[in-house]
Amino acid sequence: MDCDIFLAPAADSWKVVKRAEELGFRRAWFYDTQLLNAEVFVSMAAAAIQTSKIRLGTGVLIPSNRIAPVAASGLASLNALAPGRIDFGISTGFTARRTMGLRPVRLGDMEEYVRVVCGLLAGETLEWTFEDKRRKIRFLNPEIGAVNIKDPIPVHVSALGPRARRLTAKLGAGWIHATANVAHAQAAIADMQAAWRDAGRDQARLHATAAIAGCVLGDNEASDSPRARAHAGPTATIALHSLVEREEFGDLGRPIPPQLAPLIEQYRRIYHEYEPADARYLSNHRGHLMFLRPEEQAICTAELIRATTFTGPKAELREQLRELARAGFDHVGLTVRYGYPEMLEEWADVFEGV
Repeated sequence: MDCDIFLAPAADSWKVVKRAEELGFRRAWFYDTQLLNAEVFVSMAAAAIQTSKIRLGTGVLIPSNRIAPVAASGLASLNALAPGRIDFGISTGFTARRTMGLRPVRLGDMEEYVRVVCGLLAGETLEWTFEDKRRKIRFLNPEIGAVNIKDPIPVHVSALGPRARRLTAKLGAGWIHATANVAHAQAAIADMQAAWRDAGRDQARLHATAAIAGCVLGDNEASDSPRARAHAGPTATIALHSLVEREEFGDLGRPIPPQLAPLIEQYRRIYHEYEPADARYLSNHRGHLMFLRPEEQAICTAELIRATTFTGPKAELREQLRELARAGFDHVGLTVRYGYPEMLEEWADVFEGV
């Protein structure tokens, strides 16, 4: 099993990626969350220049953030900087859309977006609808070398639900699954494998990536220690962020155990105090996947962290990673929390024993 990282882009993200490469991590996936982080293609370009082996992927690109020809140009430009090391990860959008008060992109629209981007990267002349008119488009002069469409750029879809997983199989794409725990991951990959089989896809040629977050606990360290909260807390609370907005924006599909349901109501009371009342999402997603806000500290309990992240002693985490591998995941991507690059060293030690 190969080990990847996921990270929130910043101007100097290349430093984390360069160290990840030195430690043997295989891929670096960059969030596409425009109002929380730096622009994904800018950060990836810097990392492309500063590294030589590690693969670099959009983790994951959101179709509404840029029109398809622009996304294709961005990917092909990165491919010129890091030939054969670029991955095209995509999804319908959670954080990037909700920070603007929007629901996810429709699956049909994402499918069309993938068709156009991949067709352009394959050097095709294709038809594309824009501003209510159908037009033919293509890269006009790739031969000059400003972009690279010769080296392939694989597609990976972050698909959390059954319909999205079947679209992933239809596209012949790799799969990214943001998972809360081993049981959550096992159920999802069984469904993804069935979808691949039903679509006649060769699973040996496709990657299944488990995107995880958590904290490697020291001896006698509590799961809600300040360090554990900093490393794991921003992921532990995203289920609450999602559930309090479910009626307005839909369900992320990241469950929490029934016994922790009171935390939802506790957080809902916090949520309803956010202003302005017609844009509570602005506060709800501030620091999303990056840091805990002060008002979140009380709800980020040891039980929530344990249930929704990979947090525990080194030996326990190694066994959980082995279970992911046995389930069929060939990549595990660790969320390296913004501002905590030391997580690379700690988790490299965990991965080494898997």
